[in-house]
Amino acid sequence: MTSAEFLSGVHPWSTLPSDELERLAGYFAEQSRSAGEVIYRAGDQVEGLFVISDGTVEVTDDGETLSRLGPRNAFGERGLLRDGIAQVTAVAASDIKLLMLPASRFLEIIEADSAFRDFFRHAPPKRQSPPGLAETRVERLMTADPITVGTQTSIVDAAKVLAERRISSVLVVDDGALKGILTVRDISGRVVAAGLDPELPVATVMTPAPVSLPPDAIGSDVLHAMMERGIGHVPIVGSDGLKGIVSQTDLTRFQAETSASLVGEIAHAADVPALAALTGRIPELLAQLVGAGNRHEVVTRLITDVADVVTRRLLALAEADLGPPPIPYLWLACGSQGRSEQTGTSDQDNCLFLDDSFEEGHEAYFAALAQSVSDGLNACGYVYCPGDMMATNPRWRQPINVWRKYFTGWIEKPDPMAQMLASVMFDLRPIGGATELHANLQAETLEAASKNSIFVAHMVSNSLKHTPPLGLLRGLATLRTGEHRNTLDMKLNGVVPVVDLCRIYALRGRLAPVNTRARLEAARAAGLVSETGGRDLIDAYDLIAQTRLKHQAAQVRRGERPDNFMPPAELSEFERSHLRNAFVVVRQMQLAATQGQGVL
Repeated sequence: MTSAEFLSGVHPWSTLPSDELERLAGYFAEQSRSAGEVIYRAGDQVEGLFVISDGTVEVTDDGETLSRLGPRNAFGERGLLRDGIAQVTAVAASDIKLLMLPASRFLEIIEADSAFRDFFRHAPPKRQSPPGLAETRVERLMTADPITVGTQTSIVDAAKVLAERRISSVLVVDDGALKGILTVRDISGRVVAAGLDPELPVATVMTPAPVSLPPDAIGSDVLHAMMERGIGHVPIVGSDGLKGIVSQTDLTRFQAETSASLVGEIAHAADVPALAALTGRIPELLAQLVGAGNRHEVVTRLITDVADVVTRRLLALAEADLGPPPIPYLWLACGSQGRSEQTGTSDQDNCLFLDDSFEEGHEAYFAALAQSVSDGLNACGYVYCPGDMMATNPRWRQPINVWRKYFTGWIEKPDPMAQMLASVMFDLRPIGGATELHANLQAETLEAASKNSIFVAHMVSNSLKHTPPLGLLRGLATLRTGEHRNTLDMKLNGVVPVVDLCRIYALRGRLAPVNTRARLEAARAAGLVSETGGRDLIDAYDLIAQTRLKHQAAQVRRGERPDNFMPPAELSEFERSHLRNAFVVVRQMQLAATQGQGVL
């Protein structure tokens, strides 16, 4: 097989026209290496870009294996893009055959071709325009399984259905076939205004044979039908019967489904059921934000903003029920909400800070407040924390002086439980109440913790419990057991290793930000990570976090509950290659952190 024939099956070379591929293939030199032979060491000048045609290459850093690469994998590009100096060591794990593109040619090609430049420099995806009605199928707009009545149902009974369900129309069916539609406006104009007997069957006043559209129609088809016919509801009917209905409200919601509109409605919700109905729209909001090309830190911040408003509304409802609080208090979030990093699937992690004027007689009030808010969050989809890290637990509902003792104890005696608790509590963020109760505690804790080298060492060790999913075959290791076998856990093995690393940077540098990306930016600015190492880790984190969100958005569009378990098959070879490289960067930075360097 010629070099051109082999490269025709390797991305991004496979995207080239055959004549261009033949030309570039001529620049590659064939090489053979014996098992155990070093191709380059960390700190060496990299000869060029290597593509494996046969055999296996092991990539290591300080003796630890980062990945094993097989045929069609490329390596060496990171060194070439960083002054030509290798950052890792590459060794032939077996007898191998390589194609080597000289460094000068590689740099010429990526400068001349944007596709190659994006591939090898791991450029972030270009921002897309928000999807409009013309790009959206009605399946995403419609209300599935709409409410129906029979043709002989009385008008009054149909009106009761409309009132009880708080809907503006019902579809009229007979033997499963769509016969008509009855709206609130029909009842007002054709029944009440005309003085008709409300016991008559709906068939006498319904609009028969309403305009309908098939499931493969698009949103603009619905809008055009409404505008042309002067109607506000369009049934969706497939070859096997009624599928759903699209109303003017559905179109308005799609076009205005922003975090701002959702926040506005939540802030004025009357009760928990109303809040739960509103938070049920969060997955669709996430899918739209991701589809609009928003970066992961924007999406998660907006999703978290919704959770914050839900929490504050629940606090207000609880106070309205229980009366004003006897002393000042502060509700705080930890975990992903504390870091402003919530996605489409989140449990609740929270606690209560109470003023030091707390007396035993106040306990009943705050226990009831915590229970009310926590139950409300659970009803709204923020499920109870499996580790009981909630304000309903008396341990996490204490006066400030007790919280200070907690932090002091964890720092002075960093056993495994203390490490875990400290990790959670370093991500605290005030949500509602007297924010001054948190004003100095974070700075005091960071200062005390950063001065205790034993505590820092334990925290570093604790941060390495979650590692990127780098396997021995093609670089990605999937879960091998359980219901999520053969998937990548994009939370515990994806974003969490970076979250834990950045918490260490914040601890060492006494950095105020709680958000992971903000911590990383602050660490780079403070010199806690090198400029190049910090930039690489930011790019790696962006790619991992964005991939996780794209997976969840795709699940929402398929009508599935979003989760963190992504089958690698969802990704193209191009995407898998970049994701593997991102995981390698994270692993290298973890190793650097264990050496007390934090830099590459």
